[in-house]
Order: sequence, then structure tokens, then C-alpha cells
Amino acid sequence: MSDGADAKQSSRHLSWDPDAYLDSLEPVGWRLGLERMHRLTTALGLPQRRFASIHVVGTNGKSSVTRMCAALLEAHGVPSGACLSPHAARWTERTLIRGEEISAAAWAEAVEQVALAAAGVNRTLDEGEVVTEFEAATAATFVALARARVKAAAIEAGLGGRLDATNTIPSRVTVLTSIGRDHTEWLGESELEIAAEKLAVLRDASTLVLGRVSPPVRELAERTAAERGAKLLVAPEDPGPGVRLRAAGGFQRRNFALAAAAVGAFLDGLDPETVAAVAASVEVPGRLERIAEEPPTYLDAAHNPDGAAALAEALPAVSDGRRVVACLAVLADKDAAAMVAALAPVLDAAVCTEVPPAALRSHGRPGASSRPAVELASLLAEAGVRAEPEPDFDAALRRARQLACEPPEATLLVTGSHYALAPARATLASS
Repeated sequence: MSDGADAKQSSRHLSWDPDAYLDSLEPVGWRLGLERMHRLTTALGLPQRRFASIHVVGTNGKSSVTRMCAALLEAHGVPSGACLSPHAARWTERTLIRGEEISAAAWAEAVEQVALAAAGVNRTLDEGEVVTEFEAATAATFVALARARVKAAAIEAGLGGRLDATNTIPSRVTVLTSIGRDHTEWLGESELEIAAEKLAVLRDASTLVLGRVSPPVRELAERTAAERGAKLLVAPEDPGPGVRLRAAGGFQRRNFALAAAAVGAFLDGLDPETVAAVAASVEVPGRLERIAEEPPTYLDAAHNPDGAAALAEALPAVSDGRRVVACLAVLADKDAAAMVAALAPVLDAAVCTEVPPAALRSHGRPGASSRPAVELASLLAEAGVRAEPEPDFDAALRRARQLACEPPEATLLVTGSHYALAPARATLASS
């Protein structure tokens, strides 16, 4: 194809709005099940079978481990990609190809192919059944990865595992990062129920790599692996004293050790110098990500008690003795009290706010809502933290920044929800 034809094709796909199409689909919070996804990927020619895969499931750490796995594969000479969720600002953030976010043109082309297939699939489904937003987005990533001719991809599960749209890949390695009580309305109330949903993705005669989990969950993982003839590896807690990470936080050292164990199993060995180089270079947006210097400002997507506890463990090192002022927003379906209990010991002050409704709608969560700012402030005050409620997100962030600039200078932390990251970036960029 000539350069002119390439440009014409790219222009055509850019003129078609893939994000508008995805936003028009049923977001369902969430409609679990695999039948629609099986039909959709079959109509697309099973793109997920054109590359090998590592499936990353768990409660916390999935996005970090997925990015790290893809980076390690690529650095070891395997053309690789990744499927991530959720995104912070753009749907394209969910697809990495050879370490880079997919181009707008390639994404438009992949989503258009999925839209055509989904229209046909919908005609075959029972009344009231349609291909959902997450299924279409996941299928588009599979299409894009296959079109890019990657040889391997790290695939992050969206919710749970057993009935998640990503559970249509023939994964060679499964990673269980952690287990916590989150999304209990879909996955079960107990640790073991939640773990069973996630471990259900394990393929026969594959490899299961286990992160930090409780003894009962480890026992369940051992039984599941034995039943499926899978090899079980328990990842170390740290990649080693000689490995320096660009990503901040002790929890990221655990995540990197887990990713290295998974890729080592996938490749049957790793080069230590390559591993060290990846550790020093891989970035993880939204996880103790430093986005401003005056005052030092970090974004972290911790959105459940275990995530908040890991963040609290890491904060003293990154704040370097400074007090910490938080801008905190938590969704209504999260255990805000437990999150506050984890964070309160490391906070000097907080401004409590609410995720802008527009941010939730743009992420397929139109029915979701935030904990009232006044409720969060009350929880923090009870925990001994000076807290102010400010429901308007932009105003809350400006107020938190003002408090952080008061002497002695503090570290500013924006946390509590994935969906607060993009609004925070926008507000801070304009201030």
C-alpha cells in the first residue's frame, strides 16, 4: 500500500469515533458471562489465539504486574503487548503495543472491526442480551495485538476471572497477585470465594505464579493447580538487593518480583542484566506517580483497604519526612472506613471530595456514585486527622494544594479511586 493510501486509511479511521461507539454500549456494572465474548471473538477470527499470553488476576497490583510483564517480555526479545483496565483518561491507554500506547488510528481500526462483528453477534443473542462495553473494548485490544503481530501479551483481568471477558485467552501462565475483599457483590463475601473466582482462569498443564496471599488462599491455589496439572510457583517478596526500581513503593518491589517470576516461567529463564534494566526504566502511571514538584504531588489509585494499606506502607519513604496532605475521593461501594483506618496514621490533613460524575460516565460507570465528602471527613476526623469536606473536586484539590504549601511544606497525595486520576491531572495542569 502506498503512503498516500496509508494516510487515507488512517484518516478514515480517525474520522470514525471509537470512543463514542464504546461509550454508547451497555456499561452494565457489570454483566458477567462468557457466551457473548466467545461469540464475539469467534466472529473476529479468535484474535486472542494469535499470540501467547500471561493472564494477571487478583485484587490489587494487576495493572503494575501486567505492565512489568510486558516490559520484561519485550526486553528479552519477545515482541509484546498488554491489555490493561481501567483507563484514566483515554480508551487507548488500555492497549500497549511494544511498550507504547496504541495509536489513535490503530485503535479506531480495531474498534471498527469489533463494532461490525458485534452488530452481527447481537442479532444472534437472546432478547435483552447485547455485547457490552468492556467486552467490545477487550476484544478490540485482542484485535489490535493480533494486527500488530505481537508474539506474547500480558492480559489484566477486569473483574474476578471465571466470568470475566478476558477469560477467553489460552494463557500459558496465570499470575494471582493478591486477594482482598473487593467487588463482593459479584465475587463473594469471603477471601476463599473471591480467590476461587480468580483461580478459575487457570488452564490445564500451565503455570500458576502466586503473590502474597493468606495461608488458606495458598492452600486453595495448591489444590487448584494440582487438579489442573499446573505447576505452582510462589514468587519472592523482593526482586533482590541489586535491583533498583523506577516505580516507587515497597509494594512495587513485590509486584516486580512477581512479574519477573511469571516471565521467567514463561520464557524458562531470565537474563539478570536485562531484568535490572527493566526495573530501572518501567513506569506505572497512577501508582505513587509523581506529577508535580511544588509541592511534591503524587497520584495513587488505591481504592480498597488493601490498596490503601500498601500505599500507607510506602508513603513515609516517598514523603521523606514531610507531612502528607491528601485529597481523597472514594466510591460508594468501597469500604471507606477500612481505607481511612489504613491511611489515617500517615496523614497530617485531608480534603475530602467526590469524583466528578462526568468522570464516572466516561469510564462506563454511569450508575456509580461517591461517598459524600462530609462522610469521609467525619471518618478521618474520628481517626484523628484534620479533615475538611469539599464536594467539588476541583475546589477540593486546590484547597489540598494550598494546605500542602503551608509551612512546613507537605507532600500532596491524590487517592481513593481510579476515576480521580484524570480529573486530578487536568486540574493540576491548569493551575
